[in-house]
Amino acid sequence: MLSRLLSHDLPRNQLLTLILLAIFVGLALAPFLFPGVKALNVAAKVLIFVVLVAAFDLLLGYTGIVSFAHTMFFGIGAYGIAIASSRMGAGWDALAVGVGGALILSLLLSLAIGLFSLRVRAIFFAMITLAVAAAFQTLASQLSDLTGGEDGLTFRLPELLSPSFEPFETEFLGVLIDGKIITYYLLFVVAVLLVLAMLRIVNSPFGRVLQAIRENEFRAEAIGYRVVVYRTLSSVLSALFATLAGCMLAIWLRYNGPDTSLSFEIMIDVLLIVVIGGMGTIYGAAIGSVLFLIAQSYLQDLLRLGHEASAGIPLLPQLLSPDRWLLWLGLLFVLSVYYFPAGIVGRLRAGRGKPPAAR
Repeated sequence: MLSRLLSHDLPRNQLLTLILLAIFVGLALAPFLFPGVKALNVAAKVLIFVVLVAAFDLLLGYTGIVSFAHTMFFGIGAYGIAIASSRMGAGWDALAVGVGGALILSLLLSLAIGLFSLRVRAIFFAMITLAVAAAFQTLASQLSDLTGGEDGLTFRLPELLSPSFEPFETEFLGVLIDGKIITYYLLFVVAVLLVLAMLRIVNSPFGRVLQAIRENEFRAEAIGYRVVVYRTLSSVLSALFATLAGCMLAIWLRYNGPDTSLSFEIMIDVLLIVVIGGMGTIYGAAIGSVLFLIAQSYLQDLLRLGHEASAGIPLLPQLLSPDRWLLWLGLLFVLSVYYFPAGIVGRLRAGRGKPPAAR
């Protein structure tokens, strides 16, 4: 049953299985295991980035296409919810219209980009997607009547998802259930379903063709596969999943602006997470997102403790200053790439201490 649910793509490593199980249980019980607003925000952000990174890996890791337009599709999903909810009011119909409109727009844009650009070489396609994403961010900032401009849009959600909604008078496992907790579990269910759907796609005959194109495009075309069609479909599917991740972000924050969902920093974070977790592995998106976002959220707090504990020691307090958290984050990334060149999932699947087989 579990094998079928995971599309017969089992972790194939005991340690990897335990890590993934711990991540699943931790996210499933996050409101009860890690009380506090910050911890819940980090857990929700992990759910969103797992979907976003897996969507990007569907394009990069499984098809071999480098695209910088994922922040655009991510932003389209967030703006779809924000615009619909701010114009139509707090209601499930607004959420449905926002999700549907965002998916249609992403479908058309990704199809246009795919048909016009996927015939060019990889670096030129990457530059085209980067230009399109930058243009879209500028457009979102300037269309203030529609998008709220630089100030963004703040909106309300249905009462069930509102923080003021409290269905129970007593606490459950020490936590008072409210609309924020319900929203978190809505995101959790959606994230699990989307990850399972992507597992199904990459392990289907369609996914095998994508991997064949990644390994040798000329050979795949020589045996009869229409490479442009498959690459275009991969681009469209990846864009749609990224759009749904953007919808999840807007539902959680109840706000969206250019810097929230269209910033190029998000694209950099996605690239780092893919490298850490491992390209060509949906499981890598989960592990990489957890490690990166926890480090990003709590590294400053750890450095602050180290800074206070090392007071009086020459140079060490300066090195452990919370203001240098990006330096330590970069160092951790370099170490992870050095010791896990194929990503954490790739290294674990390759066996204990054995380097992954060269492709």
